[in-house]
Amino acid sequence: MKRTKENTRRSKEFENLVLEHLDMLYGVALRLTRNPTDAQDLTQNTVVKALRFHDRFQEGTYIKAWLLTILRNTFINEYRRKARRPQFVELDGSESGTDQVAEREGQFGPPPSTANEMLELVDDEVRLAVESLPDDFRQAVVMADLQDMSYKEIAEAMDCPLGTVMSRLYRGRRMMREQLHAYAKDRGLAGGKKRR
Repeated sequence: MKRTKENTRRSKEFENLVLEHLDMLYGVALRLTRNPTDAQDLTQNTVVKALRFHDRFQEGTYIKAWLLTILRNTFINEYRRKARRPQFVELDGSESGTDQVAEREGQFGPPPSTANEMLELVDDEVRLAVESLPDDFRQAVVMADLQDMSYKEIAEAMDCPLGTVMSRLYRGRRMMREQLHAYAKDRGLAGGKKRR
């Protein structure tokens, strides 16, 4: 009985801690979705997931970063789910077949500023490390690691050969590792030796 009361008290404390960040979550969700209704849904889904999985939250973890990670992952998963969903168009028979040809250029994808908005979700050290990369390397890293684009898609977007994309990604990621070694070590994400 005592254990149940203690668990209930901890759950309530955690819930209050999450709810303190509700406005911040909604603000980020609104920047990502650019739609108040979608932002409310994204915020609600984030809070529900945070409360459902509160046992995975480790004491001493920065809760704001933990919540933003949940929000970002929820947004990305929802975006991918929508991208796979077929679109239905209702025709009433009065449309001309030749005038209604779908344009292949207008493929569904994140708005161009999504990468910048995603960078707002990471710590300042990471954002500054990305921004300090030479332009070609930064573009390749952002497209691959933030926008989840394939090497082929990046090559087309950057108008360069596939091998060049792979080289830029390798070198850009290596520069990021070198710049963020101390940052990763402080958070227990890297070993003691600096990788070369």
